[in-house]
This record gives sequence, C-alpha cells and structure tokens, in this order.
Amino acid sequence: MSRESYRERLTALRDDVLSLAEFVTDRLRDALEALDAHDEQTARRVIESDDEVNELYLELESDCVDLLALQQPVAGDLRLIVASFKILTDLERIGDLAVNLAEYALDAAYTLAPEVDVRQIGDAVVDSVEAATAAFAEEDAAACAAVDEKDNEIDTLCEAASETVVRTLVTRDADDGDELLSEVSRLLLTIRDLERVGDHAVNVAARTLFAVENDDSLLY
Repeated sequence: MSRESYRERLTALRDDVLSLAEFVTDRLRDALEALDAHDEQTARRVIESDDEVNELYLELESDCVDLLALQQPVAGDLRLIVASFKILTDLERIGDLAVNLAEYALDAAYTLAPEVDVRQIGDAVVDSVEAATAAFAEEDAAACAAVDEKDNEIDTLCEAASETVVRTLVTRDADDGDELLSEVSRLLLTIRDLERVGDHAVNVAARTLFAVENDDSLLY
C-alpha cells in the first residue's frame, strides 16, 4: 500500500467512526422519543436497526485490524487506530443500550414516579455523546475533559432519580404487587442504562484524548 493510500485509509477510518457515531446517536435519540411518547413504531425501528449497527461495527473493526497488521503504524497514527478500535466498541454498546431503552418503551408508560424526568437525563446523555464525538472529530483535548466533567452531573441526576424511585416504592401500598415491582424494575433499568451511555461517552472522550495528546489521564 502506498503512503498516499495509507493516509487516505486513515482519513476514511476517522470519517467512518464519525458516521457510526452519528447513526448510533440518532438511534439513541429515537429510543428516548419512544420512551417519552410511548411510541411503539419508533421503538421497533430502533430495535430492528441493531443488526445494521453490529454489521458496521464489525466492518470497521476489521479495517482497524488491517491497518495495524499491514502498516505497522507508530506514534500518533498508532494511537489513532487503537483509539478508533476502542471507540467503535463503545459506540456499539451505546447502540445496544438504545435497544434496551426501546424495549422498555414497548412495555408500559412510566407512571410510578412522574417527578423523575427520564427525558432530562436522556437529553443530557445525548449531549454528552455528541460532545465526545465532536471532540474526536476536531481532535479537541479540552472538549474531552469537559465531557468527563459533564458526566459527574449525569451521575448526580441518575442517583437522585434512583433514590426517588426507591422512596416511592417504599411509600406505596404493598397490595400493588407484581405490576408495581415490574414498573420499578423498568424505571431503574432505564436510569441505569442512561448512566451507562454517559460512561461510554466518557470512554470516547478518554480514548480521543489519548490519541490526540498521548494523555491517558481519563482512561480507567
């Protein structure tokens, strides 16, 4: 492979990672809309798109392996390819979590704790994923740190929401039975999965910071 072709493949890899990030973020946004509006059609569309996400992920993962094996990159190029390889995994898992959220939307509308604003948490998480993606696109180290800081706010929102759900459960009549427990479980899982999406956004930012500045301070 010529040097020019190699550079073109590196550029294509970055563009393809960004394309997958955009696709996954759209699925996440749709899943939140399905939850908010109890929209079965949108929820099923998110679930059905999971195969496409997985196919794209495997294709791009293979591209990373080929570049590592055939070109033996060093320094910044090596960090970019390794970071891209890891970011792809985070994006695929965000796609899986979007499917989870869509599946919760098929079960029932949330009425247990109306003061828990799932959409507020979801919007904050989408913003975090978009910020991490933009940091990767622009090689912006400062933006990576901002994503990490934003995640602390998301964690606080999720912790408060979970505490509200548990407190509501404790004060409800025990005769409400299995239906109540099912709704509690779905709502807690929704909050947990949104928090996990935020964690994956931090991972994207951490790997970007490592690729750009050889700085592993956000990796954990």
